[in-house]
Amino acid sequence: MTEKRETIIVAGAGIGGLTLALCLVRAGFTVTVLEQAKVLGEVGAGVQISANGARVLYHLGLAEALQAVAFKPERGEMRHWQSGETLSSRPLGQASEETFGFPYFHLHRADFHAVLAEALGREAPGAVHLGAKVTGFSQSNDGVTVTTEAGESFSGDILVGSDGIHSAIRTQLFGPDAPRFTGCVAWRATVPVGALPPGHVRPVASNWIGRGGHFVHYYVRRGELVNCVGIMEQDEWQAESWSSDGAKAGFLADFKDWHEDVQILMRQAESCFRWGLFDRDPMPRWGEGRVTLLGDACHPMLPFMAQGAVMAIEDAYTLAQCLAVGTAEPSASLRRYEDLRRERTATVQQMSRDNIQFFHNADIPNLVERMSKHRAAHLWLYGFDVTDQDFAAST
Repeated sequence: MTEKRETIIVAGAGIGGLTLALCLVRAGFTVTVLEQAKVLGEVGAGVQISANGARVLYHLGLAEALQAVAFKPERGEMRHWQSGETLSSRPLGQASEETFGFPYFHLHRADFHAVLAEALGREAPGAVHLGAKVTGFSQSNDGVTVTTEAGESFSGDILVGSDGIHSAIRTQLFGPDAPRFTGCVAWRATVPVGALPPGHVRPVASNWIGRGGHFVHYYVRRGELVNCVGIMEQDEWQAESWSSDGAKAGFLADFKDWHEDVQILMRQAESCFRWGLFDRDPMPRWGEGRVTLLGDACHPMLPFMAQGAVMAIEDAYTLAQCLAVGTAEPSASLRRYEDLRRERTATVQQMSRDNIQFFHNADIPNLVERMSKHRAAHLWLYGFDVTDQDFAAST
């Protein structure tokens, strides 16, 4: 590229899109972010950011802002759904920083999103356009033009679709996708710590593995709230959403035989939401010409490795660096980005898929062996240094 002053259009201002915008601004690019929502915010409750993602966020200078809103768990543990027995434990907390050089964070998604948005607002005021739902794009040898539902038109040199599982950019590139229902339905809720018995929740990431389901909970917002996610197998589901309201009675009914510690959390939930979990195969290609995809738009993940947001963060850093060191041909830089990311993200997609059977069969005979493999997978994930790659496209 000539002077690295190209304009990059980013469709979507979620965690992946905002991280990408920050990485691009730091690399000297002009960024236009198009977000369909009229108010900048984030749906959902908890998000876990392991060391491989924290590395990028620290590189962006966000360490202090993140520490002000995050909770750092001491360890991650698996517990038996009925007895409450701790089946395995792995160190996080200080051990994450000692082993990988960066912390492990629990964050409320809204807090994390605000940190990213405020940082981008300081470094690139006016970069985010709200109420700008992308409806299509056209591209030529000279650039890309994006149109919105409101009839606006935005021109740039490259377009990145960071617009989630229902990506309009992906649909135009490759046609409708074909998600498969996994047979699992998820509940999520947050619980104020003040509503719980003192010390009820340990300062850890807890995963209760059971029969036909599992239940995860951990602190967010400096330890003021507990984020809860319960997954239960079910025959069918129609909608796919992170924000469908669910009745607390249904939540309690799905986990009625589980340990009392879990029951207390559900009973004290302020509200709960329910959604079906759908799976998609890895994509052989993410882009074409001057257009590519990022995060859930190209590798949506089941939430069984807590890596969906982190993979988008790794994508963002990689893409920005590929463009920064690229040649005069943007498509070559985009292909290099895809080549660096496809295998890793496809592997994590498969790992997440495999964990359904692991987490939903607590009493299988080879549980100890499977836990050992699970720990090895975390070492592979968290130890990855996204900054230590050859970003240059081959000529």
